[in-house]
Amino acid sequence: MLSVFVAQAHGLARVEPEKLASIQPNAIWVDLLEGTPEEERLVESAFGIKVPTREEMKEIEASNRLYEDNGALYMTATIAARLDTDRPVSVAVTFILVGQHLVTSRYLDTKSFQQFIAYAQRHPAACQSPLAILAGIMEAFTERIADLLERVGLDLDTLSGSIFARNGNRTPNSRNLRAMIENIGFSGELNSKARESLVSLGRLLMFVQQSGNSGIRGELRDRFRSISRDVISLSDHATFLGGKVSFLLEATLGLISVEQNNIIKIFSVAAVLFLPPTLIASIYGMNFNLLPDLPGEYGNFAFSIGLMVASMGITYALFKRKGWL
Repeated sequence: MLSVFVAQAHGLARVEPEKLASIQPNAIWVDLLEGTPEEERLVESAFGIKVPTREEMKEIEASNRLYEDNGALYMTATIAARLDTDRPVSVAVTFILVGQHLVTSRYLDTKSFQQFIAYAQRHPAACQSPLAILAGIMEAFTERIADLLERVGLDLDTLSGSIFARNGNRTPNSRNLRAMIENIGFSGELNSKARESLVSLGRLLMFVQQSGNSGIRGELRDRFRSISRDVISLSDHATFLGGKVSFLLEATLGLISVEQNNIIKIFSVAAVLFLPPTLIASIYGMNFNLLPDLPGEYGNFAFSIGLMVASMGITYALFKRKGWL
């Protein structure tokens, strides 16, 4: 889908291209969302640029993501998307600054773009120039990631309270521990997507500010510097959350080991408690005439049962005294 935006008095306005024949010369932003080959050719002919293909946008080398060609700046960033679902993804978005126009190419409609478009349609200052639009989109990305990291931090605090709650010797059962590991893993995945996006945005912002063809000056330069500082601080916070994810995961695995050891301990104690009675029953099950209280109809049975109970009691008392129970 091809969307063409122009700057008007009330803010950003979407206009329709004339049957894919031409793009309005006053277009300040041209957005390609899953653009068709015909739409890409229209944009390329209108601005004299080459729109990268989806495969080219997936390249991770800096030379393929951030470069200048014929006076145009090509910038591709990896952005986290679908953050409110169970399957977050990372998508590539390409920004092309050419003259007084901004061209974007993407294959997924993210919430950050939707929020920025809705904001720019009501605020003229957000669409004064292509660089202002680019800065607004970067700010929308940064705010979205900040909200994501805040949510991850709250989830990890909740999990930490469940794992390290001071509730005596009680520990979560195996089902709860499994759910905790799944939640920790999901939080780690979200944090990983956020860190990947922040690294990509940081490289893009540095490239824009250092490029001689960007034309950044005055207030816009300060604005891009402010966004860069926000990205750096969020990256540090994401690193902290990554360490917390690793710590909680190790702690949960430690609780699983403790629970397994407790189960093995119960079986071990039960085996030791029943070992002396088993020995006594084996002895009294043999045909010896000299065993105590062997004669009599019930003497052998009652005496052997008493010895079994006594042996279990002595073993249990010994374990308690040693502190093994």
